[in-house]
Amino acid sequence: MSQAATKPLPIPDELSAPFFNGAREGRLMLQHCTGCGAWSFPVRERCPHCFAAKLEWRAASGRGTLYTFTIMHQVMNPGFASSVPYNVAQVDLEEGVRMVSNVVGIANDALRVGMKLEALFEGSGDNVHLPKFRPAAG
Repeated sequence: MSQAATKPLPIPDELSAPFFNGAREGRLMLQHCTGCGAWSFPVRERCPHCFAAKLEWRAASGRGTLYTFTIMHQVMNPGFASSVPYNVAQVDLEEGVRMVSNVVGIANDALRVGMKLEALFEGSGDNVHLPKFRPAAG
């Protein structure tokens, strides 16, 4: 008897734990530099703008704009076989960082570059929650 493949999940480490803890609580957490005031993503040890080791975690707005996207029709990983076709999107957050995720709650053919989005969080097993985006209300 074969077992269905599962989607690969990120493994939180000490540096990324606040991001994943926030997602589990329904908050989009990003790093913010107390030296220069810049936001950063992905997770890092130093500010990519001023290189200071003065990053702290803050809740982001969760609002953004669809920068670009692609629709995956080919199964690149067996864990995603039941999900095709699905979108992979780049979202420009209000805080000035770009995040790769998926847009849910809308048909793939209705996606439009520039559309306003808001974050939501989906549980993905092993108590890992991932940020996804949906069309913003209003």
